[in-house]
Amino acid sequence: MLVRVRWQTDRVPERDLLVLSEDPFNAETRLDEKTPAITPPGRHYVRTHFPIPTGPRSIVLDRAGAAASISFDEIRALPARSMVVTLECAGNGRRFLEPKAPGEQWGLGAVGTATWTGASLKDVLRSVAIPSRTVEVLFRGADEGVPKDLGRQIGYERSLPIEDALGEDVLVAYLMEGAPIPREHGGPLRLIVPGWYGMASVKWLERITLLDAAFTGFFQKDRYVIDGEPLRHIAPRAVLVYPPDGAVVERALWLIGFAWSGAAPVTRVELSRNDDNDWVPMPTSSLQSSPSPYGWAKFTSHNLLLPGLDEEYSLLIRAVDAAGNTQPLEPRWNALGYANNAPRPVRIRVRG
Repeated sequence: MLVRVRWQTDRVPERDLLVLSEDPFNAETRLDEKTPAITPPGRHYVRTHFPIPTGPRSIVLDRAGAAASISFDEIRALPARSMVVTLECAGNGRRFLEPKAPGEQWGLGAVGTATWTGASLKDVLRSVAIPSRTVEVLFRGADEGVPKDLGRQIGYERSLPIEDALGEDVLVAYLMEGAPIPREHGGPLRLIVPGWYGMASVKWLERITLLDAAFTGFFQKDRYVIDGEPLRHIAPRAVLVYPPDGAVVERALWLIGFAWSGAAPVTRVELSRNDDNDWVPMPTSSLQSSPSPYGWAKFTSHNLLLPGLDEEYSLLIRAVDAAGNTQPLEPRWNALGYANNAPRPVRIRVRG
């Protein structure tokens, strides 16, 4: 059961989240009509696999067993970049799959959008010579624990293909909304991989290793995969945050929501009523431009006129991105419950 919690730490003045588990700590962003376009740290979802560590203030750079180190101050001295990025857990929407899939039973709030500031990973790696045979870059966080079905202690590790790791927009971040990254969000140093599900943005970053063969660790081959293939880009999704499910509304309806996609910016949001599969594009003016190609877009629609009084309606919203990707009408079930981006109905009643 989700529990709303408000509590304090030394870095986050107040948290306002829906908690799924305390140990490890996992909590959703509370999506409603008051949700801001930029999610402050105290409202941004948190995903952890193990107890939250104290992250190191330096990163070991490992190249074929020859290790060097780059400090927090050295990373801050590199050219800085700031980007608005929507991060989403790959398990977002898992709760709505039938039959049930194992793992945290996320609703729709395992998502948040923040401004991240840091150095380009490409600049960080310039301090070491990258061998020509390098095929992947492996990232290790300081968090460690024993997964339930593994039976031994491991650290959290994920890799990126070398061509993706050297992309312009991959960051080693040290600021979240202009302040040091809170511990629960991976500070003091974390990876940000825009457009990819959150599992790629390794928190509490302590080691980067250049690999001449594909990584086959637990969180690369046993988790965050569908049909054996590692997850990559966030699938398109639109979420209606107002009116809430079960609301009694006026006939002239006001809609508020957010839409995002990892492969390309969202260009269109469509509405269907009463599961009739008759999708109508919402006015393009309703879709606000995002400050970043990697951030969600807020949409609002005023005076949507519903035909009947004292009637019930089921509203569905779906997103379409610039690459032509759209949300499937039905959930695509998989054994670990990832990437369920099927539209969720919002049921309302018009006042009599």
